[in-house]
Amino acid sequence: MTRKRLLVGSVTLALLTLLTVGLLQLAERSDSSVQEHLSKLTVAQMRASLTSSPPPLAALHAQASELLGDGSTELRARLKTLRGDPVVINKWASWCGPCQAEFGVFAHASVNLGHTVAFLGIDSLDPIRSQAITFLDSHPLSYPSYYDPSGRLGEAITGSSFMPVTVFYDRKGHSYIRQGTYPSLAKLEADVKLYALDS
Repeated sequence: MTRKRLLVGSVTLALLTLLTVGLLQLAERSDSSVQEHLSKLTVAQMRASLTSSPPPLAALHAQASELLGDGSTELRARLKTLRGDPVVINKWASWCGPCQAEFGVFAHASVNLGHTVAFLGIDSLDPIRSQAITFLDSHPLSYPSYYDPSGRLGEAITGSSFMPVTVFYDRKGHSYIRQGTYPSLAKLEADVKLYALDS
């Protein structure tokens, strides 16, 4: 009798595990479908949506989709000018499939929240700068990215050699690091509000 109960319990546990995994995969698929339906925005549309932003944020919008010089000096100087503003930094690469998958999510979130939140990118470990520029031309953002071919800047900022990684800074400079792809605009915007705006 005890063996039979143990067997039934094991089978029940296995079925519950399979059901849970299936439901999680289904939820992930439905989240990822959100980004497929996001319309692609042009740089002109983004800038038009972000008019009358505060000067430090307007300076970012003026450099929409640009790939700025490499080195930590420029990025750290930019972060000083943004002190007191919430900041979101996304580390990506043009060859990184998961990074490509979330680009539309970041494009829309940066327009929706760009009047109060500074968005920046780090293009890490892209060996050929022109490939990254071509990628940005076809996947525009409302903010600039810093070119980081060695990966050192991206690793110093995110504490990780993997991609994509997103770092959130609140107004006091406290940071939260999230590794992995953002499957939906709703999830990214919720995290921006939680880690950069509400902290």
